[in-house]
Amino acid sequence: MAKRATASGNCLTGVCDPQRTQGLRAPAPKGDHLLVQLKGPGVFLAAEVVKQGGNSGATFVNLDIDGRNVVSISFAAAENTGLTQFNPFGLVLLKSTALKNLTIGFPSPLRFRRSLKLSVTVNENGVAQILANVVHGS
Repeated sequence: MAKRATASGNCLTGVCDPQRTQGLRAPAPKGDHLLVQLKGPGVFLAAEVVKQGGNSGATFVNLDIDGRNVVSISFAAAENTGLTQFNPFGLVLLKSTALKNLTIGFPSPLRFRRSLKLSVTVNENGVAQILANVVHGS
C-alpha cells in the first residue's frame, strides 16, 4: 500500500488515488465535443479515445493540460505516420473492423495543476459514438 508524505501530500511510492473518468458522445456529429474535464491538481497517467463509424479518419483527439495543448492528432494522421505499435512518443492507434482506438500514455506521468481536458473535433460524417477513458490520480 502506498504511503503518503505528510508535508507535501504526495504518495511516496506511486500515484495516489488512481481512478478512471469516462466520457461518451453518441452520436457524435461534426463539431467540437468535450469528453473529459478534470480540475487539478492531479496526475495524468493514460487515456484512450475509441471511435466507432466515420470513414475518413478526420476526427482529431485533443489533450490539453493547464491550458497547453499536449496532443492534437487525427485518427488518419496517427495511422499515416505509423503510430500503430508501441513507441516512446506515447500515442498508439489500434484498429478493428468496427473501431479505432487511440491510446495516450507517456513514459512519465504528467502533472496538471489547474485542469485537464480531453476533447475531439469531428470533421467527418457517420461517427456513431466516441468513448473516452482517462486514468488519473492525485
